[in-house]
This record gives sequence, C-alpha cells and structure tokens, in this order.
Amino acid sequence: MRLTKKIKGELNELFLFELEDRFAVEAVFYRGDTLCVSTQVGCRVGCRFCASGSKGLFRSLRADEIVKQVELVARERPVKRVAVAGIGEPLANWRSVKEAFFRLKERGLKVSFYTVGSPLKHLRELLSLPHAGVTVSLHALDKEKRRALLPGAGPPDGLIALLEDELPRLSAKKRKKVSLGYLLLRGVNDSEEELRRLATLAKRLGVGVTLLYYNRVGPFEPPTAEEYERAFLLLRSEGVRVTLSTRFRKDRLGGCGTLVVNRL
Repeated sequence: MRLTKKIKGELNELFLFELEDRFAVEAVFYRGDTLCVSTQVGCRVGCRFCASGSKGLFRSLRADEIVKQVELVARERPVKRVAVAGIGEPLANWRSVKEAFFRLKERGLKVSFYTVGSPLKHLRELLSLPHAGVTVSLHALDKEKRRALLPGAGPPDGLIALLEDELPRLSAKKRKKVSLGYLLLRGVNDSEEELRRLATLAKRLGVGVTLLYYNRVGPFEPPTAEEYERAFLLLRSEGVRVTLSTRFRKDRLGGCGTLVVNRL
C-alpha cells in the first residue's frame, strides 16, 4: 500500500492510497488533527446520496490497510483523532475494523465511528467499545423511505429496538457519545412531522441528533440555509441536543458522501 497523491483544498486535504491489487481508497485530513479513514473498497449499502458506494463493494480492507492510512498521513500531519467514516460500512468489515481500532487506541488516538448500524450484532459490540463517539446513520424513520435511501442498511425497526435495549446499559457519559445521524434532503425527509418523530425518538433514547448537510453527489436537493436552520431550531425546541455539519463536512473536497473508489 502506498500514498499516491495528495489534493489540498480550501479546508480539507484528500489523500489517495493505492493498494497491492491496484484498487484505490481515500482518506481525508480535516480540522487540523483528524483523519477520516476508509474501511472498504466501495460499499454494499448503496446509499443514494453517497458517491462512495455508487459502484458497489469490491472488497474489504485488512486491519493493517486501515491502520496504514493513519501511519502514512501521520508522517506529514499531526493526526490525533481518527474518524471511521470514509469509504465503506465499518460494521460490514467488523473483524478488521475492530482490530484496527485497538491498534489505533494503543497509539493514544481517539477513534469515532459513523455507521448505518448493520449488521446489528456488531453494532451492539461497537457501542460497548471505548470509542470517542458513534453516529448511527438513520436518515429516515419510515421503513420504505429508509429502504429507498439506504437499500442495504436494513429496516429501522430492528435498529431502533437494539438501541432501546442497549443504550440504557451504558453510562450517561458514554450515552452522550452516541447520536442519530440525519441527512436533511429537501422535500424527502425534512417535513415537520418527520423531524418531530425524530425528536421524540432521540429523547426516548437519551441521545442527540447529528443533523447532516447534503453535499450534492446524487439526485437530491440540499436544503437552503434557512431550511437547515429551521430544522435545527425545531429539534432544539423539542429539547434535543443537536450537532450541525461543520464547514469541513460541507467542503466539496472530502466532505460527507464525496469520497470515491479509484478517483484517478
């Protein structure tokens, strides 16, 4: 595995890695201390708002390939945090991801995760790990709508049932590190009714909401700035702790959903 190219944008820096079999994956350095790493070449979930899985899944990365992304970038940048949020679904490559997690923890790095929550048995184990945060990508509470947006993620009912069972077992401190990810898509999942249902669920689970901004890489429309703020204020008015997408996550280079396989 070797680092083949660096592309520096206004906010983020994109790193391209060539694997032994000539496939390529990407990682993003952002916020001055955090590296977002990939766990698979492609992705089986097939989210319609994400470029990473648009061509399907080619293969999963080994633990050493996940760790190597950090090692290569750390030679040039001060990596202190790792976000397992790049190309691939971490739970679909759980054995390698878990091994990489503990190897990165041994180096003193804080490791957080973004996941659609499938397979569920691995989500249960992930929640119990000494992670720095887990965002469970929900994006829709309606079964059919979630299937249309995230074809390979599984229905929301089983996911919510697991969270209802598992979260009360966690300490209050650890539960604060868990949030529901919700990508706001204009005219798709942004109605007042849907946002109030999301707020009710978040309060019942005792977690916050990460309200994500859509980077246009698919067939949808992002909300206007006013609509995004309105959704934020609605959730806040319901008593929900809300985190918004930072400018790094909105950046055209390396923002949410923009990473691809074999860019070159």
